[in-house]
Amino acid sequence: MEYNLADLFESVVDAVPDREALVYVDHPGTGSERRLTYAQLDAAANRLAHHLLAAGLRPGEHVGLHLYNGVEYLQTAYACLKARLVPVNVNYRYVADELVYLYRDADLAALVFDAEFTDRVAAALPQAQRLRHLIRVGGPPVAEDAESALETVEFADAVAAESSLRDFGPRSADDQFVIYTGGTTGMPKGVMWRQEDLFFSGMGGGAPTGEPVKRPEELAERVAAGGEGLVFFPTPPLMHGTSTLTAFIGFHFGQKVVVHRKFVPEEVLRTIAKERVTSVSLVGDAMLRPLADALAGPLQGTDCSSLFTLSSSGAVMSQTVRDQFQSLVPGVLILNNFGSSESGFNGTATADAGPDRGFRISVDSHIAVVDPATLEPVTGAAPGRIALRGHVPLGYYNDPAASAATFFRRDGERWVLLGDMATVDEDGVVTVLGRGSQCINTGGEKVYPEEVEEALKAHPDVYDALVAGVPDERWGHRVAAVVQPRDGADPLTLEDVQAHCRARLAGYKIPRSLVVTERIQRSPSGKADYRWARSIAVQGAGSGG
Repeated sequence: MEYNLADLFESVVDAVPDREALVYVDHPGTGSERRLTYAQLDAAANRLAHHLLAAGLRPGEHVGLHLYNGVEYLQTAYACLKARLVPVNVNYRYVADELVYLYRDADLAALVFDAEFTDRVAAALPQAQRLRHLIRVGGPPVAEDAESALETVEFADAVAAESSLRDFGPRSADDQFVIYTGGTTGMPKGVMWRQEDLFFSGMGGGAPTGEPVKRPEELAERVAAGGEGLVFFPTPPLMHGTSTLTAFIGFHFGQKVVVHRKFVPEEVLRTIAKERVTSVSLVGDAMLRPLADALAGPLQGTDCSSLFTLSSSGAVMSQTVRDQFQSLVPGVLILNNFGSSESGFNGTATADAGPDRGFRISVDSHIAVVDPATLEPVTGAAPGRIALRGHVPLGYYNDPAASAATFFRRDGERWVLLGDMATVDEDGVVTVLGRGSQCINTGGEKVYPEEVEEALKAHPDVYDALVAGVPDERWGHRVAAVVQPRDGADPLTLEDVQAHCRARLAGYKIPRSLVVTERIQRSPSGKADYRWARSIAVQGAGSGG
């Protein structure tokens, strides 16, 4: 047995076949749900794997998952792994032109998609020549013309007559798993992971908070020796790597995983109480703040006492919002995690991280802060880029230039150079400054948007905020804030915002222009869309906003 994700999952299934594995709530509030044991989820994945192989898919080919959260998403992911096919996440917010890019860039051979995306799939398909097999989840869409243009197999029909047996060939730790980046700062790229590397870097080697397993067989041995009672609830879309990896971590513990079709704050809280959820994962303030507001308002008194941890990865939770939620659920441990599609999980913010000291993480010898030009470790207070070695990806799919700029070898080990800028102190604690690509150079001073956003979100009338640089004749660029006010708040002015920030930030970091918007645009998982923010900020600056 190797560190292959399908092999590892099957070993857990054999250890606890009758234990509840997955609870899926289709339409929160209606009572519509599905519950599968480990044996049932395994059998369901086997059936789909047999269908994919019977349809002519060959090991190593790529299968797109163009789906909302659901049983079908995780069933398809495991079916691909079992058949040695490569699952590829597809952002369901993409329109036809964006889908053409991803379908072609990823060389998709098959696609599993939700019926409501039929029109977009039909529009993109003629330009995705490699895509030859389509499986539709759900009934035909209302627009029959779109459906007639596609030759699809309905998901239920695809698995109905297939075998539930595991009669597959041997697999390898070298089998791949591709995670496409969110594309909020540029075109999305497919990060190619060996499954063994992803198991250790993205899933903690079977024990994210403890000692990783030393043998593949040890995973199931731990599950068999342990009890149950942990409940994992990844609330962002499974199309984002963090959520899928969180679900896999829950399965590797032999515990229950809960998913909702979409993020609805009130229903998330009801599910936490009903299922006695112990661990919630989300992405930043965009998800935590609505939960806190609901718990302080219409869902006041909801029993969240089962919660042990609440963690964020992909976006930092601000101190203000963390404090708000902590006051409502005093017993929960709130964790700001640091990670990415290119690196997996890299660490958790230290206890003293916050507005005054920045986003600080304790790291081990596998992480360094290096000069991006020389790749040598930085010294003193000089900023550099974060780099990791060991279990890192192979590169970007179909992009040798970007791979060469991001992945390198030193002393026989593979390294990945992240886009995050950071400093490191004498104790080895890393302070993450922010994405270098988003850094604002104003008069020679560097401003990282995340720090300014943290200050803005501490304003009592600010619900959400993004910061971007806009052109300035004198300074090159100036700091611009795009702000979503709280409902019912007094009108926000630039003077109000500046006065608030002046007590928290150096003068050159204070926003010089302000755009107030009804809604901050983010990805479905809550990640910042800086391209949108910059466009809005530039428009506002041009109109005198």
